[in-house]
Amino acid sequence: MTVTLDPAAIAQYLVDHPQFFEEYAGLLGEVKLSSPLTGRAVSLQERQMEVMRDKYKALELRMSQLVRHAEENAAIANRFHGWTRQLLEAGAPDEAPAAMPRAVVDGLIKHFVVPQATLRLWNLGPGHADEWYASDVSDDVRLFANGLRAPYCGPNRDFDAVRWLEDSASVRSTVLVPLRAGGSAFGLLVLGSPDAERFGASMATDFLVHIGETASAALCPLRAA
Repeated sequence: MTVTLDPAAIAQYLVDHPQFFEEYAGLLGEVKLSSPLTGRAVSLQERQMEVMRDKYKALELRMSQLVRHAEENAAIANRFHGWTRQLLEAGAPDEAPAAMPRAVVDGLIKHFVVPQATLRLWNLGPGHADEWYASDVSDDVRLFANGLRAPYCGPNRDFDAVRWLEDSASVRSTVLVPLRAGGSAFGLLVLGSPDAERFGASMATDFLVHIGETASAALCPLRAA
C-alpha cells in the first residue's frame, strides 16, 4: 500500500526540524531539482544558490531604482531652488512689481528646461491693466482655473489658455496650474511642449503643486487690495 504524504506537512516538518539536514547532510547533494534557469537537474545546494542569486539581483535592481529616484528628486530640488532664488531676486526693493510675472515664467523655462511657459492674472491692482500678464483672459478660462482642484498635466485638448503661448500650434502636451489666494484662483500658469510625452497624465504632480503655491505667493502682492 502506497502512502501519500501531504507536501504541506512535509514542508512544515522541515521548518519545525531545522536539524534534519544536519542529520542527513548527504541528502543535500542527492536530492535533484529542476533548474528554471538551465532546465537541467541540480542539487538542492545548487538550487539554493540560484535562489539566492535571484534575490540578490532583485535587490540590486531595487537599489538602482532607489538611487535613480533619489538623483531625480535631487535634480528637481536643485531646479526648484534656482527658480525660487530668481523669484526672490525679482522681488528685491529696487525691482518693479511687474518684474515678478516675468521672473516666474522665465525661471521655469530656464531652470526646468520647459519649452514654453506663460501666465495670466486677473483681479489685479491698479497699474497692471496694460501689462502682458493681464490680457486675454476670458470668463471661461477664469471658471476653468477656479475649478481646477489640482494641476492639469497631459495632452493639449485645445485649451483656450494654451493659445497664450507664443507657438501654441506646436503644443502637444501641457501643464495648467491654477494660482490661488484665499481659496480662489486669480491666475493660471501654462506650460507647453511639442513632445506629447513631456507632460504625461501619469506624471507625478506633487512638485507642480509646490510650483503653483510658490508662484501664487510671489504674485499675490499684485492683486487688488
